Amino acid sequence: MGIIPARATIRDMKDIHALLLHAGASGKLLPRSLSDLFSHVRDFYIVRGEDGAPIGCCALAVIWEDLGEIRSLYVREEQRGLGHGTALTKVCIDEGINMGLSRVFTLTYETGFFSRLDFAEVHKDSLPQKIWADCIHCPKYPDCDETAMLRFLERT
Repeated sequence: MGIIPARATIRDMKDIHALLLHAGASGKLLPRSLSDLFSHVRDFYIVRGEDGAPIGCCALAVIWEDLGEIRSLYVREEQRGLGHGTALTKVCIDEGINMGLSRVFTLTYETGFFSRLDFAEVHKDSLPQKIWADCIHCPKYPDCDETAMLRFLERT
């Protein structure tokens, strides 16, 4: 049976919040408030184990008319290497294609993972919409240590 991420619902948001809090504590992601997550519920996907426990999550945020961001990608440590992160990322890429986006990017510490999914490193200055919409409010701004990576989308 393949890994099939599900579109998140309101009932999933507390589990997603817990996953992202754990990731934030390790410094892998910036923490997000529960109220922020509820306002972006439509952006998220979640993977659950057979027991219903949350394994991982990911979101696709529309940044501009042709640009989306893969964000809040996290998979529990003990579940990594099993394809969950790839499945979550691919479902967001597919959604971006269906929406008509021509590019998606991510800010990440996991460059090898995203390289395997056809993302290439770019300079953050090539993403001005992201910088002025989100990054300017980040506690790491302007000294962000994440790598910007971009993928062009092909419509099928």
